[in-house]
Amino acid sequence: MLQSLDKYLTTTIFARLARRRSGQAGGAAIPILMYHSVSNEPEAGQHPYFWLNTTPERFEAQMKFLRENGYDVISLAHAVKLLYGAGSDTGRRNVVITFDDGFRDFYLNAFPILQRHGFTATVFLPTDYITDHTRKMDGKTHLSWNEVSELHEQGISFGSHTASHLQLKSANRDDLHFEIKHSKQAIESRIGAPIDSFSYPFAFPEEDLGLTQYLTDTLTACGYKYGVSTRIGRASAKDPIFFLKRLPVNSRDDLAFFKAKLEGGYDWLHWFQLTSKIIRAKLRHGKKRN
Repeated sequence: MLQSLDKYLTTTIFARLARRRSGQAGGAAIPILMYHSVSNEPEAGQHPYFWLNTTPERFEAQMKFLRENGYDVISLAHAVKLLYGAGSDTGRRNVVITFDDGFRDFYLNAFPILQRHGFTATVFLPTDYITDHTRKMDGKTHLSWNEVSELHEQGISFGSHTASHLQLKSANRDDLHFEIKHSKQAIESRIGAPIDSFSYPFAFPEEDLGLTQYLTDTLTACGYKYGVSTRIGRASAKDPIFFLKRLPVNSRDDLAFFKAKLEGGYDWLHWFQLTSKIIRAKLRHGKKRN
């Protein structure tokens, strides 16, 4: 079976260009990996680009690759310090591991693998789905608060992924503010530690400058310090601190594709991602005017 275009370009042309540029840039970018679920559940008939599952076997292979190839798995907080000049760069290759949605298979499948390799991660929680028992979203079970507390004690970091996993760009301002503020307070009250990070759910509307400014102001006012988004690529100091780029990872990522993403071979895709958002926004605006 032929590879899809983005996978072919990433592992061939753009991987070579990225390696050449990284030798000149001196480690100015940090890959922040974006996972969702580590399970053997099948994907529901969509393009592999949109898959959310990574099999435990593939996740194990990816973590082994990081350990055997000299990557330091650092916290998101540490990465922000390195990117924005508040930390000292050791010259080693750094990577951050993040998980959106707070699925229970993180506790069952991903965390034991991370432990074996001595790695940490940040898990972003949609707090309405984190209960004293378990709750499902789209058929998948979420972490309980007891499991969140246990993971926190074992060194896993947590951040907000809103309260109800709402599509924020279509929410009114009052609901948006509540989603951001309430989710932070809910996690803090349960683990007894400050929550500094936020992960924007769904496709990030970076083309809407008014909304992104409102989000920035609201996140700042609510006490967040940094955050991540679905903007594609390795994170750099050029990114807005609340909307750092990430690299989506799933079962499709064999080690060649995984390696190419880590080295910058997927960074090119952000241009297409942003351009398509701008074009769609102009088309919507044109239809409204007509």
